[in-house]
Amino acid sequence: MKMLHFAVLFVILFSSSSHAADFCVAKLKGAGNPAGYACRMPSKVTVDDFVFAGLGVAGNTTNIISAAVTPAFVQQFPGVNGLGLSMARLDLAPAGVIPMHTHPGASEILFVVQGKITAGFISSSANTVYVKTLKKGDVMVFPRGLLHFQINAAGINAVAVVSFSDPDPGLQITDFAFFANDLSSELLEKSTFLDDAQVKKLKKVLGGTG
Repeated sequence: MKMLHFAVLFVILFSSSSHAADFCVAKLKGAGNPAGYACRMPSKVTVDDFVFAGLGVAGNTTNIISAAVTPAFVQQFPGVNGLGLSMARLDLAPAGVIPMHTHPGASEILFVVQGKITAGFISSSANTVYVKTLKKGDVMVFPRGLLHFQINAAGINAVAVVSFSDPDPGLQITDFAFFANDLSSELLEKSTFLDDAQVKKLKKVLGGTG
C-alpha cells in the first residue's frame, strides 16, 4: 500500500509541476532550424497569430508551370510553430502541373476542392508508381520524402487544399534542382544520361548556368 500511495503522489506532483506550454508562436525574426523557431513571448501573441486568411485567394497561375502554391507554413502562419502541421492551396490552370517534387520534412494529404487532378508518387524501395485521377471530394496521401506530382486532368481550373505533418515541410522540385543552378552540364549529362543538347535546353528554360 505504501508503494501505491507513493506512486499516486508521484503522478500528482509530476502532472502539476511539468505542464508544457500551450503553444509556441514563432518568433520569425530569428533563424529557423530543424527543431522550429524560437517562441514569441506570450504577452506578444494575439489571436491573429492563429488565423491565416490566404487560402481563400486564388494563386497566380501565369507562369511556366501554369500552377500556383499558396503556403500556410510557419513562415506565413506563425501559430503552427511546434504543432506538427501546416497547409497550402494548389491552383492548377488547364494543363497546369506541380512538377515532380519532394517534401523532406513531412507527409502530405491532398483534398480536391474543384476540377480533376491526376496525382501520384513513387516508392523508394522498388520505384513502384502509384497514380490516380482524383475528382472533387477525393483525398490522396503522399508519404514523407517520396517524389510526387499533381497535374490538372480537366479543361477547367483545378483547386486543392493540402495539409502537411510539419509546420515547415520543405520543398525540392526535381527539375529545378537539376537545371536551375550552376552544376556543370558535363556532370549533369553523366549523372542523368541526358545528352548535351537536352541539358542545355533545360538549363536555358529554367535559368541554370554552367
